[in-house]
Amino acid sequence: MASQWECLLQNLGEWQGSFTRFSPQGTLLEDIKSVVSLEGLNNNQTVRQTIRQGGSERVLEYSSLARSALFFANGSFSQGSIQLGPFSEFGAELGLIHENRRLRLVQLYDKQGDLDTLTLIREHLADNPAAENPPLQVDDLLGEWQGEVITIYPDWRSPNTYSTTLELQLDATGRLAQKTSFGERTITSTATIKGPIILFDQDPQKQVQVLLLPNGASATSPLKAQLRQPFFLEVGWLIEPNLRQRMIRSYSDKGEWVSLSLVTERRVISSPANHR
Repeated sequence: MASQWECLLQNLGEWQGSFTRFSPQGTLLEDIKSVVSLEGLNNNQTVRQTIRQGGSERVLEYSSLARSALFFANGSFSQGSIQLGPFSEFGAELGLIHENRRLRLVQLYDKQGDLDTLTLIREHLADNPAAENPPLQVDDLLGEWQGEVITIYPDWRSPNTYSTTLELQLDATGRLAQKTSFGERTITSTATIKGPIILFDQDPQKQVQVLLLPNGASATSPLKAQLRQPFFLEVGWLIEPNLRQRMIRSYSDKGEWVSLSLVTERRVISSPANHR
């Protein structure tokens, strides 16, 4: 199995794109063109990262990885807070890679634990420009998806791999009905749809929203990150009409980061709504 450092090296190259910041309600706040280059030095024992945005440039060099980061074999990764604490800012970045494209999402919470801002980073390798996918719509997700989940852990225990099924349908009232099966577990839930926001609001104390974003992206976030109940942050990316990836960074009821999962799923049954 590849080492974490070898997985990081899958990100080498010059990535051109933009950092687009949104409010939790989906309002566009800022869009800045960017170039992020990752260069291997000393026979790839060191990585130099150069971030250029507007007129600013920042250079970082590192030869080891922080405890707050984990990488998958294809270079997809997440880094961020390892512990939710009272009266402290909290957040994480989740990054997906497909061929010559990357899609990254940063979700930040304020000191009161409220969702504050989301930054979507859309990138392609400099010598391989790629067409951008359309903004994600609810209809794009309806149907049955089957896939595989790989879960890795910050305590370095062996990864777990298992199959998953996701069913998404609109019910008679226009609510979104979701059924997720993975391993031996099945979870059902429903959500209200309001514009680009899908709100899972069955439990007022644990409201989770999915914000539909440009380039086939989605951000799943609890509206409030709080102790005494487990929660997760997720980025989704509809890479092709019937191919989707998701990354899930999970926290325990003590606010500890406990796992990182990469889901690759394909739609096997379409909903009639997909053909409207």
